[in-house]
Amino acid sequence: MNAKRWIAIGIVAALLVVSGITKITSTLLASDDEYKMSWAESLTAMDSEMTEMVLEDGDQDKRIAVLHIDGAIQDTGSSDSLLGGSEGYNHTDFMDQLEQIREDDTVAGVILNVNSPGGGVVESAQIRDKILQIKKEKTLPVYVSFGSMAASGGYYVSAPADKIFASPETLTGSIGVIMQGYDFSELMKKVGISDNTIKSGEFKDIMSSSRPMTAEEKAIMQSMIDDSYGQFVKVVAQGRHMTEAEVRKIADGRIYDGRQAKANGLIDAFGYEENALDALKKEQDLKGAEVFEYDSSGGGFASIFSTSISQIVGQKSEAHQALQLMNMMEAPRLMYLYGK
Repeated sequence: MNAKRWIAIGIVAALLVVSGITKITSTLLASDDEYKMSWAESLTAMDSEMTEMVLEDGDQDKRIAVLHIDGAIQDTGSSDSLLGGSEGYNHTDFMDQLEQIREDDTVAGVILNVNSPGGGVVESAQIRDKILQIKKEKTLPVYVSFGSMAASGGYYVSAPADKIFASPETLTGSIGVIMQGYDFSELMKKVGISDNTIKSGEFKDIMSSSRPMTAEEKAIMQSMIDDSYGQFVKVVAQGRHMTEAEVRKIADGRIYDGRQAKANGLIDAFGYEENALDALKKEQDLKGAEVFEYDSSGGGFASIFSTSISQIVGQKSEAHQALQLMNMMEAPRLMYLYGK
């Protein structure tokens, strides 16, 4: 372990000591039912505040919110740890931004930029349901701009949009569901590893990596895949004003480029974020509107400290690598995902 890591550990230890002393002091000073926030909790509250960044000045009574989905759509937990959050898409932050839009009466339109291979079935459904809730309660127009990829779950969350823009080179589609696992049983035999699983029911270890799946197990899992696939088809049919039969003809899991997607009715026009924004302003009577985006990273002490620690320890520390390995070894799950 090098000197920088020892310094980082020392800083963390010092903060833990200070936090502990503060907590004890605040407890001793509390003499009534009104609880005063401790120093540590105050920092958390500061960091949890969602700030805004103005991208274009304009009318503050009718504003356009710009949102981003960049990366795999997975709920990997909160990003407010003192040791730094995950890079890329953060599900908790994104859902908070959608809720903020629902509560903000000044927001008159939304631009959603999607650059994602998809992700979890549950997370994708949460985003889509929240967008539909916002559109129903506030009748807000939602325009979507695809980046280099908006596949599977990336398309699922975009389907309710009023209009979808993509580059001719964008990869999209991949309408379908996948669940993957591995069978290491033959390798285990070669290296002398045996499985000692004890289970309460026949299917408790379904999709275990230590043995092949039975025909009955495959049928069980296929029924789950078919259910989720059916939901995906309905979402696309409703969002794109197509029949389910029409969607099923193009929803065999294949990827489409932007040209093919437009020919199949999956997008509305070619263009990028600026084109989607211009169209939203022109078509939804939002010319002169202020354009902004949320900055959920905040500017509190915890954010500053986490950045400093990341610089000292490095993004590819042993702990970071261990967490990545654990994520790779997690249980199989239903995914609206293109690639792996």
